[in-house]
Amino acid sequence: MSDLRGKTLFITGASRGIGLAIALRAARDGANVAIAAKSSVPNPKLPGTIHSAAAEVDAAGGQGLALQCDIREEEQVKAAVAATVERFGGIDILVNNASAIWLQGALQTPMKRFDLMQQVNARGTFLCSQACLPHLLDSANPHILTLAPPPNLDPKWWGPHTGYTLAKMGMSFVTLGLAAEFGPRGVAVNALWPRTVIATDALKMIPGTEPAKCRTPEIMADAAHAVLSRDSWRFSGQFLIDETVLRESGVTDFSHYAVDPSQPLLPDLFLDDPELEEALR
Repeated sequence: MSDLRGKTLFITGASRGIGLAIALRAARDGANVAIAAKSSVPNPKLPGTIHSAAAEVDAAGGQGLALQCDIREEEQVKAAVAATVERFGGIDILVNNASAIWLQGALQTPMKRFDLMQQVNARGTFLCSQACLPHLLDSANPHILTLAPPPNLDPKWWGPHTGYTLAKMGMSFVTLGLAAEFGPRGVAVNALWPRTVIATDALKMIPGTEPAKCRTPEIMADAAHAVLSRDSWRFSGQFLIDETVLRESGVTDFSHYAVDPSQPLLPDLFLDDPELEEALR
């Protein structure tokens, strides 16, 4: 496959940020994109709604479908999947992008916040995958792509924020399990994670992070596009890094992805990246 023309994507949390960037990249190919997210009315603190995202998809050359959906709620997920199939005739790609973050220690993590992260991240990924899989199994080139890091048991990633790490690694382990179960049936199940911090609204949850030292969501969108364009029978069970994917696709210049090319880049969580860490010293 060279593009995603005519394919139908179901993307969670796609009203803004990386999810929206992935949606717009697919839309430029002429894809159908279901925008499944909670934001249905404008919020002055968080720009973007399911309706504005769907309109952007239309403007980019695709067909957008706005679906208000809280992925913690099973019936809402099932209804959103059914609406997507009714509108577009099936689902070819699921992108598990929605995620909740709280980077605090155990004593500073309210159980309400802990529960939210587990419900959205690991459980939400499993639920959306479960709901989409019957339709993915009917697709000619089905993919599940989850925005999760390579599994990492190093205590340095657990001690500072056990709740978040548990939730995020939960997404990784769901990916591992589904790849083992459905990869042999032709459904590519992979995870994608950024090498550097990405400039999104989630930065507000990371104290001291400077947007100028980040990359834009477009690098994740281009990397996701490269993954989702591959043969699903030949490429599954991988924990991928955005920059590595693009290098394998022939990209050598990454400066245009930087918010400020003159600034050193911040390595993202859960990755041991001596090159970037040395550049920050």
